[in-house]
Amino acid sequence: MIPFEEAKAIVLDNTANFGTIKVDLDAAVGQYLAETVRTDRDFPPFNRVTKDGIAIAFEAYESGQREFKLTGIAAAGTPELELNDKLHAIEVMTGAMLPLGTDTVIMYEQLNIQDGTAIIEKPVKQGQNIHKQGSDEPQGSVVLEKGLRISPAEIGVLASVGKKQVAVYRKPKVAIIATGNELVAVDTTPKPHQIRTSNAYSIAAALEELGVSWERFHLKDQPKELKSALKNLSLKFDVLVLSGGVSKGKYDYIPEILEAIGTSKLFHRVQQRPGKPFWFGKNKKENTTIFAFPGNPASTFANFHIYFVPWLYKCLHQELELHKIQLVDAFNNDLPLTRFVRSYANLTKNGLEAKLILGNGSGDLTSLCKANGFVELAPDCLHKIGDWVPFIPTKRII
Repeated sequence: MIPFEEAKAIVLDNTANFGTIKVDLDAAVGQYLAETVRTDRDFPPFNRVTKDGIAIAFEAYESGQREFKLTGIAAAGTPELELNDKLHAIEVMTGAMLPLGTDTVIMYEQLNIQDGTAIIEKPVKQGQNIHKQGSDEPQGSVVLEKGLRISPAEIGVLASVGKKQVAVYRKPKVAIIATGNELVAVDTTPKPHQIRTSNAYSIAAALEELGVSWERFHLKDQPKELKSALKNLSLKFDVLVLSGGVSKGKYDYIPEILEAIGTSKLFHRVQQRPGKPFWFGKNKKENTTIFAFPGNPASTFANFHIYFVPWLYKCLHQELELHKIQLVDAFNNDLPLTRFVRSYANLTKNGLEAKLILGNGSGDLTSLCKANGFVELAPDCLHKIGDWVPFIPTKRII
């Protein structure tokens, strides 16, 4: 059995590279850029009018001209017009190209227009109401850095530079494997000795939030079936996430079988609660990573967020934000184990504060709904009110 810090370090030292893929722009939200994106032309690409009104040559205004005959209209999406007489003006609409020969735009609210002539009624500054060509970004500028998570804002930028498809880091394909003879389908009425499968659904939902593709499997505690299925699944998937079968019971075959199919054990059993029997390894031949979590709901749920989520982020070249939270409850961890205690985090004027939720052991599923994360409490330590401790979120807080 190894300390928690060592176990997490081993997990993060054994990330995988899943390569890159091209995705359509409509499917890019939530993906991570695998290329640096540059502008293919100036942003904006022309001197852009920002107010509805008229465009003039400022030198005419400066020489005392206040009345301008209107000689045309420039609308957004039309080719560039030209002002041939500096004593005239051209009507312009927001988004239009600034007409050649003009350098100042006066909005309608500052004008009195009569019989095709615009009379200026307010002071004018040269160059006003114009979004200068290239003032946002000149051609060739980096607008999106490699590794950036694509949000709707980035989609707009990608569309603006003509990226119909974009290179992103490929996310792993995950097999979620629940093991145990006691498990039955959700829509089944369990017998007294049976329970409905739930961990596999929780993991699938968590993967869905991360934008990771998955398939779900249930395997009985039968060595031949387990060995055949796990061998086949390790050929088809990048990651196997198992729940159950890793403790020291007579039917906990998973560790032995994983090693039998060529998976190297990197550790088994961690000095933590919940989730102590956690088994982690890699099948180097197939380049498959295996997270084998204990089957109790809180153990599976906690270990997924403690280990798998930061591992995934590192695989995708991301830095997972580390959170610290202030305790509003004291907790005496008198065990030589790192404790992960369910808690409810609340954002206050003092920062994040954690109210501990003391559930009924690692099999307590419903208390997970009352929490939005786990606080990490060091072994053999009295944690006092006001202490700042690491926090692992499991829900969005703000």
